[in-house]
Amino acid sequence: MNLVLDIVSGFFILVGAILAFTAAIGVVRFPDTLSRMHAASKPQVVGLLSVLIGAIISLRGNVDIWMLVLVGMFTVLTAPVIAHAVGRVAYREQRGRDGLFAINEMEKDEKK
Repeated sequence: MNLVLDIVSGFFILVGAILAFTAAIGVVRFPDTLSRMHAASKPQVVGLLSVLIGAIISLRGNVDIWMLVLVGMFTVLTAPVIAHAVGRVAYREQRGRDGLFAINEMEKDEKK
């Protein structure tokens, strides 16, 4: 049974590392802040959660599991807030670019 759990743990850690690596490549390669924000928020959080799940499976029965659970919870709670704040700032800074948005829903907020 331990061998199966070690294989599952290694799988989660490997998948999480690959997701984090692709997110890092996206942050470097994408042209503007809004695209980079997408790469920095979604796959990075899922990759971190996958690594944490693998570590929790690997550390089964250890006291440190609860610290990993807290790290995962804080990441899930703070990543959308940070991405939203960065997105609003990037929108304000790049609003002069034509063709950036097909539908501009924030235009109404700025006119108020």
